[in-house]
Amino acid sequence: MTAKGSPLTVHTGESEIEPSIAVTLAKQSYQLVGKHGGVKICHWTKEDLKNGRDCYKGTFYGIEAGNCMQMAPNVDTCNLACSYCWREPHSDKLQKIDDDPLHLFYESVRAQRRLLTGFKGHKDVPFEKWEESQNPKHVAISLNGEPTLYSQLGEFLQTCHDHGVSTFLVSNGSLPKVLENLDPLPTQLYISVDAPNKELFNRLCRPKFNTGAWEKLEETLALLPSLDTRTVCRHTLIKGESLGHHEDYARLDNIADPDWIEAKGYVHVGHSQNNHTIENMPSHDDIMVFSNTLAPLVGREVLSERRESRVALIGKEIVPITLPIATKKIPEDLGIARPQNYKLPLA
Repeated sequence: MTAKGSPLTVHTGESEIEPSIAVTLAKQSYQLVGKHGGVKICHWTKEDLKNGRDCYKGTFYGIEAGNCMQMAPNVDTCNLACSYCWREPHSDKLQKIDDDPLHLFYESVRAQRRLLTGFKGHKDVPFEKWEESQNPKHVAISLNGEPTLYSQLGEFLQTCHDHGVSTFLVSNGSLPKVLENLDPLPTQLYISVDAPNKELFNRLCRPKFNTGAWEKLEETLALLPSLDTRTVCRHTLIKGESLGHHEDYARLDNIADPDWIEAKGYVHVGHSQNNHTIENMPSHDDIMVFSNTLAPLVGREVLSERRESRVALIGKEIVPITLPIATKKIPEDLGIARPQNYKLPLA
């Protein structure tokens, strides 16, 4: 709290994120953009720039981590409060997210550049590689929050594609009508299927506003085969909780009929440490046993794996993504974002 009777205020620029959340996110190295958006550099982006090591998305789908921008249009707003999510905090109320798509895209690129400034001239980063990273080729809309709550999501995807940038959209599948009407669709659509049945879903994914969220997820899975884009069902597996249940997961995956299934181990980091223990982290061997058991139940095979990420890819064949054809260029004078200064006032 501030001094008695004083509201919380922070230096936020155009951001309308609740002050305490904005300060927390800034401390976690988010660069906030627009009214509720944010950008954060992924560990694997740094690894690619310094050591030439791509993330598992590089192994599975051909993504170059050094050219990937991890962002979300609403880093503070989600309609689930998943026990295993390390990305919290989120607001306790739903926000209207209506940022102009072109403005949000350019401000996100400027933010990415700000966050990568320390890599320019770094002894382990080739200058040409740093220079390429200034104009991302991939946008992972997966940073925080539920992106289908953004009212202009389709227009944002179109903006990315117009600039020759591929889009990986990660959704919890709670708003099937948004996905059904989304135009254009992302380059690749992920649906988080992180519980095998309704009882575990309600306990682990913890819907905040909609008691029918499980049924909405099932609607989304039934919708997936009709969507003309690459689709992935991702299972975040918690040992002692959601790991196992192969028949239940197979039922859901067979409804969705995705191009790929990712089986990924829960990691005991961030906010999730309040809800789980380190014993809930499966080993990579646990993930491989799960994957090899699930694969024949869904008519697929284990195609690849990355031990350091405790993840396996289940599908029929690996098909690298193709970048959209650019019809627009990022302005040469776009520049970089200013340093941000989010501080709560002294009491």
